[in-house]
Amino acid sequence: MPARLASPRPAAAAPSAAGRLRAVLGLLAACHPVPAAAVTLLTAALAVAVGRGPSGTALTVAAVAAGQLSVGWCNDRADLRRDLAAGRRAQPLAACTVSPAAVAGAAGLALLCCVPLSLAAGRAAGAVHLAAVAAAWAYNLRLKATAVSWVPYAVAFGLLPAFVTLGLPGAPWPPAWLTAGAALLGAGAHFANVLPDIDDDLATGITGLPQRLGARRAAVVAGLLVLASTAVLVAGPPGRMTAYGWGLLGGAAATALLVSRRPAGRLPFLAVLALAGADAVLLVVRMRG
Repeated sequence: MPARLASPRPAAAAPSAAGRLRAVLGLLAACHPVPAAAVTLLTAALAVAVGRGPSGTALTVAAVAAGQLSVGWCNDRADLRRDLAAGRRAQPLAACTVSPAAVAGAAGLALLCCVPLSLAAGRAAGAVHLAAVAAAWAYNLRLKATAVSWVPYAVAFGLLPAFVTLGLPGAPWPPAWLTAGAALLGAGAHFANVLPDIDDDLATGITGLPQRLGARRAAVVAGLLVLASTAVLVAGPPGRMTAYGWGLLGGAAATALLVSRRPAGRLPFLAVLALAGADAVLLVVRMRG
């Protein structure tokens, strides 16, 4: 008797164009586009300010963009279980608009791209930037739930100016005031960023320093860090303080007050990002002048 032929399995339906677009948009949303873009733009402004030139600036921006994408996707993938437990359906992974495998693969690919892009600026510059990216990954994977949750932010932001300046001829380190101001800004951004989610974080086992302090005290610390950062960036460069600098200090004081008085929602973090952009404008003017 002739052998029975197995019934062919129906082919899996190919994803529709709308489904593919939805997955792409979900992947983009999972990279934390607002902070990633903000850090990348700040780096571009700093590279212009120190005279990296068009090619050097483009290379620096590409390396930082790749690093930020890897950090953002790593963060969303690492937080999936907690996002589901907290009911954060606005997150792309929790809403199933993109698969965990796709986000993990994107994070790994972005990290692989970040390595040669960083090292292309020089060994010292590349090592510094990769150390900053490693600090951010350490935060995502472990340190965000500890009392030293602020350290990766301070380290990563503090090293960013060094990545820019070490790519210059002679590989100079940035001035101390620039490193200190950037580190303070990074720590302040950490406190401001977690304010809206403190209750959910505590419920899912995230006990970083802001969560241990509570929303009100964490908001005060965020405001003070932002104010201190701006004061260092305004007063640190040589020369007389301009009217813009005095206005920036006033804006920083107002931002600190806003953050400390309104710890709920995304407004504190967005205010910190806006202030960081104003700081970048001052840096470009002061360092080019």
